[in-house]
Amino acid sequence: MTTTTSLPDALSSAIAKSRLRLLPFLILMYVLAFIDRANVGYARTFLQADTGLGDAAFAFGASIFFIGYACFEVPSNLMLHRLGARVWLCRIMVTWGLVSAAMMFADSAMAFYVLRFLLGVAEAGFFPGIILYLTYWFPAQSRGQALGLFYFGLPLALVLGGPLSGWLLEFHGVFGLTNWQWLFVVEGLMASVVGIAAYFYLVDRPRHARWLSETEKAALEVKLAEEDAQKRGHSPHGFLSALRSGQVLKFCLVYFTVQMSVYGVVFYLPTRIASFLDGNVGLNVGLLTAIPWACALVVTRLVTRHADRTGKHRILAVCMLAMAAVGIAASALSPNLAFAVIAFCFAASGFVSVQPLFWTIPTGYLSGAAAASGIALINSLGNLGGFVAPNLKTLMETQFGDPRAGMFALAVVAVIGALLILRLNTKQTADETALKPARAN
Repeated sequence: MTTTTSLPDALSSAIAKSRLRLLPFLILMYVLAFIDRANVGYARTFLQADTGLGDAAFAFGASIFFIGYACFEVPSNLMLHRLGARVWLCRIMVTWGLVSAAMMFADSAMAFYVLRFLLGVAEAGFFPGIILYLTYWFPAQSRGQALGLFYFGLPLALVLGGPLSGWLLEFHGVFGLTNWQWLFVVEGLMASVVGIAAYFYLVDRPRHARWLSETEKAALEVKLAEEDAQKRGHSPHGFLSALRSGQVLKFCLVYFTVQMSVYGVVFYLPTRIASFLDGNVGLNVGLLTAIPWACALVVTRLVTRHADRTGKHRILAVCMLAMAAVGIAASALSPNLAFAVIAFCFAASGFVSVQPLFWTIPTGYLSGAAAASGIALINSLGNLGGFVAPNLKTLMETQFGDPRAGMFALAVVAVIGALLILRLNTKQTADETALKPARAN
């Protein structure tokens, strides 16, 4: 029988085991998701040359992904809540991998638009599903670090995806395929294979984990149940009330500004670095673009560990998003390659590390079905920033006749986001009270 004195040690052990067992595989899944989402930036030059797509058409096609993604986020996350992560994440990864591979047939503007939209539909629910899934395993005192480790997938995708994409772009003409076709086929099918593996590897809840002892299962589930009971006192009840919550809408607006800063850089980083070299995106550019993401890995780990130890998730999120704004603006002013890479290091470190810090706030506020719908709504509306960012960048450059104007506009958006985070009501979201641990795990 579980004793009271055994629970603290059992809880720490359960968290450590869950972190070691689940997060490496979840990171791998996120790496492949982000590679398939962002590889269009590496394929851009060759895709446009072969299909005749103009800059505005490419920006629209790249960003329409987020329309399909937003439309199906909430129902997809509710399906995960009902069917379990093992089944639903497998479905998501297999279908998005197949659609991503089908991008090899994007030989016209209409085909490009349709496939990018369908890719968003297929991937809808993946990211908020993972965020929800982590709330089933990690209590507030360790969730910042768990989210931070999961977010390693973003910079890792670009550390590894940059060179991989650049290398695949060297395969022009092999077996009659263009280089950008090789890029989409190989990276898409990789996701489908890992999706099948997810069905056999993931475990839906702690009570089903064979790698936890009975005492560890009990300690973890008791702690999570206590937190859910506390959240139900001040958070929405049920999925519909979460969708109507003013607090949830504030989270959506904050995440919208964050995602604008992310994708405004991700889509254009390769071509910006290439502009200082020979103008072609290949292996050399892929290796150079990996530097900012490697920097982001280190900063994210340090910042999220410090946040869990101090409970200052919100303040640190403000600082990181402000740092991203500085980096984005500086990248537009870069007079040479070295300065540009340093500027992107600040930008990437800021907008990568702010995201796990941000997610500790809504996950400390929502629970149950409200968490499933609320997290999905935040992510779906927030990710519309990925639709707006490239189009805003193009619009500002056209309006002002200055190629730097677009990046300046995105930097301003990041500053607005930092101010919005600063104004979040932490009494309601339990940011710096319930999230402050008694001891680090």
